Amino acid sequence: MFYRPQDGHGLPHNPFNAIVTPRPIGWIATRGADGSENLAPYSFFNAVAYVPPQVMFASTSAKPDRDGTKDSVSNIRDTGVFCVNIVEYDMRDVMNQTSGPWDKEVDEFDLAGIERIECETIPCSRVAGAPASLECRLTQIVQLPGEANFVTFGEVTGVHLRDDCLVDGIFDVLRFNPLARMGYRDYTVVREKFSLNRPGE
Repeated sequence: MFYRPQDGHGLPHNPFNAIVTPRPIGWIATRGADGSENLAPYSFFNAVAYVPPQVMFASTSAKPDRDGTKDSVSNIRDTGVFCVNIVEYDMRDVMNQTSGPWDKEVDEFDLAGIERIECETIPCSRVAGAPASLECRLTQIVQLPGEANFVTFGEVTGVHLRDDCLVDGIFDVLRFNPLARMGYRDYTVVREKFSLNRPGE
C-alpha cells in the first residue's frame, strides 16, 4: 500500500500514528504564572542532546481555553520551566487519567491522586514516585506546519533518580518497566534488554 497523506489513507484509523513506535512518554509537569499546576503525558517526546543534556516534546492539538495550544505549552511560555517525569508500567492508569482534555483550572495531580514534590532547580512540582524526573529550563518553542504543532525544547538542570532503579551504578530500566506509546490506543512496556558494542569500541 502507498498513500499520500494529503490525499488520505482510506483506513479506519491513521496508520502514521502506529508507524514510529514505541515512543517514550514524557509526563510533563508545569506551573502557570498564577500558581496553578498541570500534569499531562506526551508521546512525541525524546532526549535530543548529551552536553548539555536537552529534551523535547511536541504538543499537537489545542484547547479552546489556551490560545491555540494546550496547558503545558501555555504554562511554559509564561514561566520558562517544566519537569519531565518518566512513566513506569505501574503508573499507567493514573498517567492515562491525566491525559484528558481537562479545563485549565483542573490540577491533574489532585485529579488522579498523584503525590507531588517540589523540584530543586526550578519553580515546579514533579511526580514524587516517578523512576526519574528531569527538571528543565526552556530553550525554545518552535512552531511546526499545522495549526497547533509546537515543539518545546529544554535544557535539563536537575535529575532525580529513584534509588531502587540504580543497580551497580547503572540506571536500570528493568527495575520499573518503562511505559511506551504505540499507535491508536495501544501501549507497550520494556521488560527485556540486550547490549551491542559499536564497531571500534
